[in-house]
Amino acid sequence: MAFAQLLRPVPSPMTTVAADRHTKVRQPFALGLPRTRFSGVSTFRKPHRRVKAEQQESGVSLTADAFASVKHVLLPITDRNPYLSEGTRQAAATTTSLAKKYGADITVVVIDEKPKESIAEHDSQLSSIRWHLSEGGFTEFRLLERLGEGKKPTAVIGEVADDLNLDLVILSMEAIHSKHVDGNLLAEFIPCPVLLLPL
Repeated sequence: MAFAQLLRPVPSPMTTVAADRHTKVRQPFALGLPRTRFSGVSTFRKPHRRVKAEQQESGVSLTADAFASVKHVLLPITDRNPYLSEGTRQAAATTTSLAKKYGADITVVVIDEKPKESIAEHDSQLSSIRWHLSEGGFTEFRLLERLGEGKKPTAVIGEVADDLNLDLVILSMEAIHSKHVDGNLLAEFIPCPVLLLPL
C-alpha cells in the first residue's frame, strides 16, 4: 500500500503547442530536438546500424606470447627470514612455474648489505631457497650471493640483470613495501621487464 502511494501519474509524451492565437495543436514531445508541427507522421526514427562482429585475440594469448621469449629469469631475495617470507615464497613459486612452462633458466641472487659472517642463519636460508625451488621442479639453478658489498639491493638487481642479460625479474611487492627495494629506481634502471607480484 505504501508503494502505491508513491506512484504519480506520468504526463503523456504529447505536448500542447499554440499554432496560432485561437487553435492548439498537439505534437510529440522531443527531448532536446527542435519541435515541428505535428503532421501525423512520426518524426522519430531509429537509426539502423550495421554491426560487424570481429573475433579479437584474448588477453591470455597476448600474455602467453610475451612470456614465450623469456629464457632466463632472475629471482632476487632481499629478506632476512631464514625460511623465506610469504612474498618471497610466492615469487619463488611463480618463478619456477613460468620457467618450467617456457623452458627458462633461473638465477637466484641473495642480497644483503651485511657480510655473510654476520648473518646467523645464512645456511638455513640457502637450504630453504633450494627446497622451495625443488618443490617447483627445479633442482638445477644458478645461485649468486651479493653480501656485504654495501650496495643497495636495487643497484645489485640492476647490475646482475645487466651482466647476465636476463629476460625477466620476478619480485614480490613485499620487498618494495619493506623498503628493501626502491620501486622507482627499479623501473628506471633494470634493463628487462620486472614482474611485481602483489601480496
